[in-house]
Amino acid sequence: MQTIRTLEALRSGIADFRESGAEIALVPTMGALHVGHIALIEAAKRPGRKVVASIFVNPKQFGANEDLSRYPRKETADLAMLKAAGCDLVWLPPVEAMYPDGFATNISVSGVSDGLDGAARPGHFDGVATVVAKLFNQVRPDLALFGEKDFQQLAVIRRMVADLDFGIEIQGVPTQRDDDGLALSSRNVYLDDAQRGAAVALPRALGVAAKAIARGDDPDAALGTAREALTTAGFTVDYVALVDAETLAPARDSARERRLLAAAKLGPTRLIDNLAVPPAEDA
Repeated sequence: MQTIRTLEALRSGIADFRESGAEIALVPTMGALHVGHIALIEAAKRPGRKVVASIFVNPKQFGANEDLSRYPRKETADLAMLKAAGCDLVWLPPVEAMYPDGFATNISVSGVSDGLDGAARPGHFDGVATVVAKLFNQVRPDLALFGEKDFQQLAVIRRMVADLDFGIEIQGVPTQRDDDGLALSSRNVYLDDAQRGAAVALPRALGVAAKAIARGDDPDAALGTAREALTTAGFTVDYVALVDAETLAPARDSARERRLLAAAKLGPTRLIDNLAVPPAEDA
């Protein structure tokens, strides 16, 4: 596995892959890897394909009061996990390679980024879109893989790729979960034992609401019940929302695929999760 820290070396490594006739798959990460990230690497691996992972803690997607300074950084462990998973190349750019002096470009994707986390974290998705666009231009992949846990992020990237003609296939990979159902996240390490025990209320509340909505119960009532369950478990709820799975607008057509999304805090730790809600059978 190649470990690369300069853009010149990255371009040389990518050129070698291209000369061999390989397809290139990119898995962007911010490090602090877990089984969910490795699932992306495994989904990317195919005969005739080279897998490139990036590790970059992107300052532009953290707000002023968010956890950039304490975001977990575990480079040695991350590299060992990627090597064991069969990753071919790891791109570890320094901040100055991504945002050199004078950097003045910002990519904003309206519509899918406007509500939910976009409203709760102003500027967050501009930072995501900008860094992902840079990674796409640096690596020039044929395919990029992202976890469905960050469902709004996935929608933002798909919209950007379509609008800017990147010509890159975007593949969403199902959320990976612990045995009790909690979605794997690098931020789970912030939870103390009591909070970790309470955190399972998030996937459980969403599961109950998704089943109720799928069988035709009143969506507003189901969402209200989910919020109450989260509050009772000790969460401070940012949102619980039912949206169209493609546009992320409020779901109004039960014949279309819908997504149930939530964000809530346990102490200072903000957790997100989502579940698919299939189209109603009688719609």
